[in-house]
Amino acid sequence: MQISVQELDARIRRGEVEYLVDVRTAVEYASERPDVAMLRNHPNEFIEHLDLPRDATIYLICRSGRRSAMAQQYLRNHGYRHPVNVMGGLLAWKQAALPVTKTAGMFPIMRQVHLAAGMLALAGALGALFWQPVMLWLAVLVGAGLTLSGATGFCGMAKLLALMPWNRVQAEFQAE
Repeated sequence: MQISVQELDARIRRGEVEYLVDVRTAVEYASERPDVAMLRNHPNEFIEHLDLPRDATIYLICRSGRRSAMAQQYLRNHGYRHPVNVMGGLLAWKQAALPVTKTAGMFPIMRQVHLAAGMLALAGALGALFWQPVMLWLAVLVGAGLTLSGATGFCGMAKLLALMPWNRVQAEFQAE
């Protein structure tokens, strides 16, 4: 089952939603999330450890709806009777002008990836033009990494950037 963000919001306002789970990473969740009291973060990579009643309706949200759909399928295959994917995720939530909580100073991980990849590709191209032709390989490697990421959904640069000190999630978000 899927639900629109508008219908989810209406159900929340009527008090019909008990479990709303954001399956994005802790850093993404800490950076920006729907401003909803019952929202809890449980990253998709740990979905097998979700400890909620298997007969409850569990609403799942992510950035765009793709990861929450994967979590929904996993939960359905493992005995959860009513997992519900929130279509469009946080992007649709924001587009519908629903309330969002942002943490000042947090730079979303994918923007960090775009910035780092762009800077590396630019450095490789400019380095090849003005310094050493071998620098072109830096741009080639970044392009290959982006292609692999687009094809598989795995972004090694995002995983690496998530380990950086500025992306360490504060204890208050890890407990949620």
